[in-house]
Amino acid sequence: MRLLALCLALLGSPALAGVPEAVTQEILPAHAAFATATRTLAEAAAADCTPERLRAPWNAAFDAWMGVSHLRLGPAETEGRALAIAFWPDPKGTGAKVMARMMQAADPALADPATFAEVSVAARGLFALERLLYDPSFSGDYACTLARATASDLARMAADLEAEWRERFAPLILSAGAPGNTRFLTEAEARQALFTQTMTGLEFTADQRLGRPLGTFDRPRPERAEARLSGRSQRNVELSLAALERLARALAPESDRTLAGFAQARQHAARLDDPRLDGVADPARRLKVEILQQRLHALRDTMQAEMGAALGVGIGFNAADGD
Repeated sequence: MRLLALCLALLGSPALAGVPEAVTQEILPAHAAFATATRTLAEAAAADCTPERLRAPWNAAFDAWMGVSHLRLGPAETEGRALAIAFWPDPKGTGAKVMARMMQAADPALADPATFAEVSVAARGLFALERLLYDPSFSGDYACTLARATASDLARMAADLEAEWRERFAPLILSAGAPGNTRFLTEAEARQALFTQTMTGLEFTADQRLGRPLGTFDRPRPERAEARLSGRSQRNVELSLAALERLARALAPESDRTLAGFAQARQHAARLDDPRLDGVADPARRLKVEILQQRLHALRDTMQAEMGAALGVGIGFNAADGD
């Protein structure tokens, strides 16, 4: 009720225009959806930990993560939570190596939630579960134990993330500039933080989700695509763009060129017809991915000029901070 009253009071504030809408209409519901999806996944794992049973709820949880994965501030920073939920990129294959050692040791103590929470972030979260559900080299009775522990740990982190946003961080960002608010000293800082998260989220999709598998023309790297094992590399691009578009629309609904750019980019991504982004190794199909990446770079420039002006902010010195 306190958060609702605060939002109603701030919705009429010109200086904070867009921030209450972004928080209440997009950020909080998206975190709630992620918490619900991971809880469903953990319950499914407790009942039946076979890959065939868990793939659907795992994909639903990953879908929900794409709705909040770009929000790397506040609760996501606590205890390396975002990395533990989704440790990617992993250029040295650390996660697979750690998990292989865990499988070899088959330590039953890891099933204890407190113990599992201390496991390397490279061997936890969505990508650890992807290996257990899609890589046949990670199979057997202990794989079942790990799947249950990983799903439970993921649900715990998602619940903590949602609770901290709802109870602490949302009221903090909505009361930017108020006496005693030492995180957001001015209302402009709140707008800056959310704008920066939108910008860096777009950059991540362009430079990592597309850029890593693209590699170079002479040396494409399709094996570096995100969530390649499960064949959802293209899907992650599409869902990320959709989530970023929703956040941009809430923050600056009059930014017509930005929103048009998102719509065009999403349409192009949907036409790739390349679930694992294997096409980066085929010159004819690679061009489609390159064009999409170029669209995202152009969209970033449009956002900086149009949305930044609408919000009265610019991209921060350290974009990944949200500061």
